[in-house]
Amino acid sequence: MSVLAAYAPEETEYLGRLRDNLPLFSRDALRISSASGAIVPLLLNRSQIHIHNAVEDQLRRTGRVRKIIVKGRKRGASTYVQGRYYHKLWRTARSLRAFILTHEQPATDTLFGMAQRFYDLQPEATGKPALKRGNAKELLFERNDSGYQVSTAGTKETGRSATFHLFHGSEVGFWPNAEDHVTGALQAVGNAMGTEIILESTANGVGNLFYRYAQAAIRGQSEFEAIFVPWFWGEDLVEDCPDTFSPSPEWTAYAQAHKLEWPQLYWAWLKNRELANSISASLDMPCWKFQQEYPATFDEAFQSSGNSFIPATAVLRARKPSAPVIGTGPIILGIDPARSGDQVGIIDRCGRRAGERISVRMDPGGSGLYVADQLASIILKIKPDMVNIDVGAEATIYDILLERGFPVNAVNFGSNPISTGPTGDDIYFNRRAEMHDLMRQWFNGDVPVQIPDDDSLQSDLCAAQWGPGATRYNSSQELIIEEKAAIKMRMGGQSPDLGDALALTFAIPYSLPLQSAQTRPAPRRRERRTGY
Repeated sequence: MSVLAAYAPEETEYLGRLRDNLPLFSRDALRISSASGAIVPLLLNRSQIHIHNAVEDQLRRTGRVRKIIVKGRKRGASTYVQGRYYHKLWRTARSLRAFILTHEQPATDTLFGMAQRFYDLQPEATGKPALKRGNAKELLFERNDSGYQVSTAGTKETGRSATFHLFHGSEVGFWPNAEDHVTGALQAVGNAMGTEIILESTANGVGNLFYRYAQAAIRGQSEFEAIFVPWFWGEDLVEDCPDTFSPSPEWTAYAQAHKLEWPQLYWAWLKNRELANSISASLDMPCWKFQQEYPATFDEAFQSSGNSFIPATAVLRARKPSAPVIGTGPIILGIDPARSGDQVGIIDRCGRRAGERISVRMDPGGSGLYVADQLASIILKIKPDMVNIDVGAEATIYDILLERGFPVNAVNFGSNPISTGPTGDDIYFNRRAEMHDLMRQWFNGDVPVQIPDDDSLQSDLCAAQWGPGATRYNSSQELIIEEKAAIKMRMGGQSPDLGDALALTFAIPYSLPLQSAQTRPAPRRRERRTGY
């Protein structure tokens, strides 16, 4: 039954305007709890109006909605989507189901509580529907059998068994099993006209599903379209600025770049001070945590990840140097052969410039001989001074190239490092840790370096994370890099092949003769202890 059919003619004009105008419906029918705890009408703010216009535009053009929203904290994206779906369920004559999936149980409770408040406080004059069923996880309207369900991202099967028409994924960047949940949502919703899938999140670094979906949307490589909401659109994110406030040159440049008013700049400075102190960062410029939580641009949202072994900001600097870097010195080629389901990573480095000649992922083609043939062609074309290839899994490709006369250097990620600390003690658990640490120092050095401006390469380079069971120091104070298998599992099967290939360019000091480098014994090491 239509939302208008149950009402007298004198009421239908007003209800018709509510049906066709979400901002009006939000103002007259929906109530939210303000920051002070007061119950107030949902008046769409600048960010929410921007989201609404973008969503409606796609709906008009394509007949369905597939949006991914990149935003800062507390910009009202989740509130907008909740209000939008409540409006659709209220006005429809069909039976529609909306499913909301969040990253943690408190967020699930909050969003469902918002929907419950919409219903409980909806004025009768705005056509409040009768409720067929209501409980802690579901609202079902009697008139049209439409309703909400909510759940928390956890098990891989969440939401897979049902059929939905409207899907809201909240804080997708923080979901466990994100690949499975989004795949399940796409299957549950399908491609019928009028269906909607809206994914929104604060960024959570690079390499996760939300990052990949957002980048694909920006490049026009998916059905999703991206919406970005900068923090300074928030009318509430201002603070009275004292006359004594004197921002650093970095903060002045930041304010000029984003056309900030003094109250906005002072708010940002205060919020950055709070976040910078929590991570022991400088107060003189926006820290990575502020930029991640309150991004001013789309790129800024993803450039920051405070937990990666190689800082994301250092990689971004190398992607976008202020002036091109000229590589000098020997040309070193790093090759990370494919393992099960992986690709072959190939990249060159010439001094402070990497990937100028080649930076590719290659399909292994099903055989080591095929890969060796392709690599032989690349080596003949590039003419590198040194070729480092990982032989940790198997050495077939290395053997073929060596038999053909190519001076390749065998490197085993799991073998002993070739260097020690200044006191002669071991500082690396294996060659993998040694190479990645040398690469980190290359990025963090005082002189600029340059790599290809490539999202997938940055994802690889920032893949290793600090933490228990990940990148850490063992009881002997040896650096251990997070295992590739663990990275693949966390990144939904994506392997950091190209990042490992770049690490291989740091395997052997070029001053060492190639043959001696291949056969040089590892330093004598104390017996390994288990349980590190």
